[in-house]
Amino acid sequence: MSQWNRSGENQFSFSQPYLAPLQAPVKKKRRNLLPVAALALGAALVGGIIGSSGLTLSVANLSQPAPIVVNNATEVNWVTGAAAAASPSVVTLAVNSASSGGSGSGVVLTEDGYILTNAHVATLGGLTETAAISVMLWDGQVLAADLVGFDSVYDLAVLKIEAAGLKPIVFADSNTLNVGQNVVAIGAPLGLSSTVTQGIISALNRTIQVASSEVSDDPGLQFYTGSGGIPISLQVIQTDAAINPGNSGGALVNNSGELIGINVAIATAGSGTSGSIGVGFAIPSNTSERIANEIIETGVATHGLLGALVGDSREATGGFSNGAYVEGVTDDGAAKAAGIMQGDIITVFEGRRVEGASDLTALVRAEPAGAEVEVQVIRDGQKLVFKVTLGSAADLQ
Repeated sequence: MSQWNRSGENQFSFSQPYLAPLQAPVKKKRRNLLPVAALALGAALVGGIIGSSGLTLSVANLSQPAPIVVNNATEVNWVTGAAAAASPSVVTLAVNSASSGGSGSGVVLTEDGYILTNAHVATLGGLTETAAISVMLWDGQVLAADLVGFDSVYDLAVLKIEAAGLKPIVFADSNTLNVGQNVVAIGAPLGLSSTVTQGIISALNRTIQVASSEVSDDPGLQFYTGSGGIPISLQVIQTDAAINPGNSGGALVNNSGELIGINVAIATAGSGTSGSIGVGFAIPSNTSERIANEIIETGVATHGLLGALVGDSREATGGFSNGAYVEGVTDDGAAKAAGIMQGDIITVFEGRRVEGASDLTALVRAEPAGAEVEVQVIRDGQKLVFKVTLGSAADLQ
């Protein structure tokens, strides 16, 4: 278990999974996985992943879903309605390799069996892209799933099962959310399928830093145990709805049961503790839907590239940064082509305030390659606005 102390106050640790009795698996060949990024700034991924010494987790060991029954119509509230609308579109996953096993959640994308979840669930934290994956549907039916593709930049993966007549989740527009808005989290924490918890949106446009397991000297929490990659950042929704190990890949929905985010990480406090403390994170639905559609269509997702080296603003005071300082631009990059120069301070990206380099990185990567965006900078005390056509992050590979 990895831990680190942030500012001498909160201590963060892996969210350990709940594992039901394990069964010995059939041995499988493994091949190396391409570098997979990990997730968090004081946050723990919430897929239940553990090295199991040759043992495997069976779907049969997970709690079977219980249908929502309205026993007293006078006590029905918005949570009841949201749960009834969205729960049939949320599934439970059991994922196994020769050396590891774990559980997580997912949401139904299409009637014919495309499922969206987190990459760290589908790949057992970056250990393998050939894990055996089983999906338990709302009605308790268990089906084998294939991994269609995964995106290491935003920790999303698409699975496919052979099915028909499934109920797809309805996507809401995450750009129209409000802080304080009611939300419901649905998934399989601790292997308990179809668990419903409620809360509010605590913050929008929150950035959590991500780091790969290759960066052994990084003080941040490492999540993936695979080969890893360079540190990245994610833009997420923060919620106080209880999210626990096993919720990864599950749904965060509004009071109509429409998807506003894919649950991905939590913060934990205290040495040796894990589980929800009211600080959970979800990948916004607009980002999730775009990436899922690209994976289904092409097998991969695209991400924007600004073509600039940035750091926190040199105008930072009192430990706070206000903008991303442009330390340099690439000759053939999007930033230079648009007119952004070394020494500029980027303060707004597509209408969203940029506090520092991590914010900007997360915002740029959330956009598809080729997207046209508006960037506001401060240059010599003057505000300037540029239209930028983003490049492709694939050019970095």
